[in-house]
Amino acid sequence: MPVIRVEMFAGRTPDQKRALAKALTEAFVAAVGGAPQSVQIILQDVEKSDWATGGVLASDRPAPTGS
Repeated sequence: MPVIRVEMFAGRTPDQKRALAKALTEAFVAAVGGAPQSVQIILQDVEKSDWATGGVLASDRPAPTGS
C-alpha cells in the first residue's frame, strides 16, 4: 500500500484537494504501476504560523506581489 503525504498551507478547497488526489493517484500508477485503489494519500493542512523556512515563519513573510 503506497502512501503519499502532502503537507501544504491551509486554504485549498475540497474541489482542489479532490483534483490533487486524483492527479497524484494517476501519476503514481502511470509511473510505477499498481491499482489506483491501493494508493493512499494524506493531505495535511498546515497554518502559515506553523511553518518556517530559513528561521522565519511563513506568516511573517510579506505576501508575494504580482507583476
